[in-house]
Amino acid sequence: MPRDDLLKGRFSQAHQSYHVTLRTDNRLAWFRDIHCGRIVVRQMRRLHEERKLDSIAWVVMPDHLHWLFQLGEAKSLSNVIKDLKGRTAIELNAYLQRKGTIWQRGFYDHGLRKDEDIKKIARYIVANPLRAGLVEQIADYPLWDAIWL
Repeated sequence: MPRDDLLKGRFSQAHQSYHVTLRTDNRLAWFRDIHCGRIVVRQMRRLHEERKLDSIAWVVMPDHLHWLFQLGEAKSLSNVIKDLKGRTAIELNAYLQRKGTIWQRGFYDHGLRKDEDIKKIARYIVANPLRAGLVEQIADYPLWDAIWL
């Protein structure tokens, strides 16, 4: 899907819950390296600690990230994702001793409606490693979390 199509109808609202998906450039599996995955987790937590959002559930897959959060008041959805991508790209490139693109341009987002079951969406997110055949039990996958644990 072209990047401009992803921007159509994007609306950012404080305190809205969003499910976002970010993919790595060329679907490279940077996050098979646990240290690379933990860089992403650390920067997501930093955004949470800065009160730009409240994380609900997430999973870092080898080549993409699923993240469910409630947006704070200080930043727009696009700015939060830009912060995450920028911070992680700098840190990942330093760790990998390289220069270049880490993330695919744009991102997919879904603003949750009031009638949607947020726990069902969280379960879908954290079950990604099971569906991908990476583990037999979610407890065996190291890069996920949800507020209900």
